[in-house]
Amino acid sequence: MKWLEHLKTINKHKLQVMKHCFAVGLYWQGIMHDLSKYSWVEFSMGAKYFQGNRSPNDAEREDKGYTSAWLHHKGRNKHHLEYWIDYSVDKTKGIVGMEMPKKYVIEMFCDRMAACKIYNKEKYHQGQPLEYYKRGRSGKLLHPNSQALLEKYLEMLAEKGEEYTFKYIKNYEVKAIRLSGFKKLVENTKKIVLFLYRLIEE
Repeated sequence: MKWLEHLKTINKHKLQVMKHCFAVGLYWQGIMHDLSKYSWVEFSMGAKYFQGNRSPNDAEREDKGYTSAWLHHKGRNKHHLEYWIDYSVDKTKGIVGMEMPKKYVIEMFCDRMAACKIYNKEKYHQGQPLEYYKRGRSGKLLHPNSQALLEKYLEMLAEKGEEYTFKYIKNYEVKAIRLSGFKKLVENTKKIVLFLYRLIEE
């Protein structure tokens, strides 16, 4: 049954991404990753076009000229570069990629690793995510800063391996993201306290 095989595949993928996200310290993103795949519009098309060795989105696109599942998915998941496509403020450039927050670039990296592992199974090796990226069209749509960051992670994975890359991201990227978030929280708390103080004084 194709629907059951598709369900097994997306479950395996989600658990693999969760494992990667947990390894780098992005726990909430690991839990919430790709939940829209269980919605009817995405799951029904995924089951119908399931093949097992590649994304059903490709098969649906080849059959219909577009993929309804992907159009639904990319607008609800911020780790996809397509979520960040918009019109440039420079009217001569048209539609371009906006810079992605670092935590979503990291989730995208985890997602790409997991997809390669699921589809390639025992043939997977640490250079595959980089090879797949180079064969694809992502680099043309990514914001230059987001592109450089993703390529940095993929090249690090290919050259130094998964354990080293996860430790680097957790210790040097995610900790910095959390520190920045904490500083913003402190600043916002100060503003609220000052606002309340002024109200009381009046």
